[in-house]
Amino acid sequence: MADEELEALRQRRLGEIRAEHGDPSADPSQQEAKQREAEIRNTILAQVLDQAARARLSNLALVKPDKAKAVENYLIQMARFGQLAGKVSEQGLIEILEKVSQQTEKKTTVKFNRRRVLDSDEEDDY
Repeated sequence: MADEELEALRQRRLGEIRAEHGDPSADPSQQEAKQREAEIRNTILAQVLDQAARARLSNLALVKPDKAKAVENYLIQMARFGQLAGKVSEQGLIEILEKVSQQTEKKTTVKFNRRRVLDSDEEDDY
């Protein structure tokens, strides 16, 4: 009886480890859900974007996948709330890309800490 319990614990722990490391064989239902979500995203984007804008977005996804994902999310949200009138052209996509770039722009600041030197010309050396 202890061997059966030990084997069940081993199997459960092996499943947890696979899930933590993203092993696709760990849970096929999650993989199917991700695939369905990707299909839904693609159909919405195909309805919202014209051919040139779709090509530009796919090129952007090759270079900067995080920015492309943000633009896709923005377009899908606009489509769900009915804020898009017709298909978005390539020029409209460029404007959306500029908006997203301005929102995600990282500003770098440099701060100089000047240290005082102990040796000064004003002080007398002993």
